[in-house]
Amino acid sequence: MPSGLDRLLALPRFADDPAGAYRPGLDRVRALLGAMGDPHRAAPVVHVGGTNGKGSTASFVAAIATASGRRVGLLTSPTLLHPAEMARVDGVPQVEAFGAAADRWMEEAAAVGSSFFEAAVALAFVVFSQAEVDLAVVEVGLGGVEDATAVVDPAVTIVTSVGLDHTDVLGATRPEIARVKAGIAAPGVPFLHAVEGAETVAALEEEARRRGGVPERVRETVRLATEAEGLVIETERQSYGPVALGLPGAHQAWNAALAVRAVESLGLGVAGEAVERGLRDVVALAGLRGRSEAWVGDPRLVLDVAHNADGLRAALAAVAVPPGGRLHVLLGMMADKAIAEVADALRGVRIQTVPLDTPRALSAAALAARLRSAGLGDVTEAGGVADAIGAFREAAGAADRLLVTGSHRTVAEALRAFEDGAV
Repeated sequence: MPSGLDRLLALPRFADDPAGAYRPGLDRVRALLGAMGDPHRAAPVVHVGGTNGKGSTASFVAAIATASGRRVGLLTSPTLLHPAEMARVDGVPQVEAFGAAADRWMEEAAAVGSSFFEAAVALAFVVFSQAEVDLAVVEVGLGGVEDATAVVDPAVTIVTSVGLDHTDVLGATRPEIARVKAGIAAPGVPFLHAVEGAETVAALEEEARRRGGVPERVRETVRLATEAEGLVIETERQSYGPVALGLPGAHQAWNAALAVRAVESLGLGVAGEAVERGLRDVVALAGLRGRSEAWVGDPRLVLDVAHNADGLRAALAAVAVPPGGRLHVLLGMMADKAIAEVADALRGVRIQTVPLDTPRALSAAALAARLRSAGLGDVTEAGGVADAIGAFREAAGAADRLLVTGSHRTVAEALRAFEDGAV
């Protein structure tokens, strides 16, 4: 008889079957959580949405709370190596507890017609409840208003950014997408955001207020300064830092500011030292992978799960290429991405395209052809992620850098190749 984990992995997943996996509405997940005893109500929740930056911001919030001595559950997605990455407690995936919860509840999940994501979200809340976490930090999967995570009664809500991604289901313009993402707003609850663009901000805040949320644009309420020792974050309550953020890239500054304001808004009385430690040690404290992650033992390789034009621009900017070096990009992407905008973000770098093991992805040849048709000339095709990394390590100079990116799947295949000793 298949295990609960096997049954979970057999359910429709968005990365492989968007039409089968993306079924808006909360009835199924509410029914499953109800059968479980509503574990999503066991602890206060910080709910984090946005096009880019939501995983990093959620991790900053969780790391700060962990640094303050609290027990923290963190739910982010997609996963890289194991579904239990969606149920981390103090940064550690709860593999055994997640598997046991799947064994116990997958029959009920199947009975209500859950997708993979809906079932995994519910199982994560079971794990958090059993672990008696003091706080749960929950990243939106897709959109906001009808995402499976929207069953929570949040204490704080966050929208990091609004960009053009998943336009086939969320809307064709940034203001349209903003209204969907503002769907996580809750009556009387702080609604923090760092969104840019006057029309997009107006749409986001109008929808948040309509739902009773209390909008705060941190770009207007928080002052940032960069000093030699790191970032200084000054809120109306306190000044933090300077601190060297544990995630590279200028774009992480506002993600960190959102996290700080979220912790302040929770009223937990977290000391400045804990805030600074959480921002500095976020990778260890939150168990974060694939955000400008330098390959172990080989700083020439960097892994980043950026999967749209805005995310790729930020990922590229975060890679420090020494004098005399050249930046190479190993790129695998899904077919629903705006490749013309991606091409614009990638101008000036050497690109190798790779196939990904999912029917939703573009083949290496198709991706390369679309990049070339968008005006990029330095594009070649590789047979696979492991082969391409191996070839780079043999041929590249010490100052060259390889950014492995374009999808969670691209990064996951690189990590698996490393674990298997293939590279």
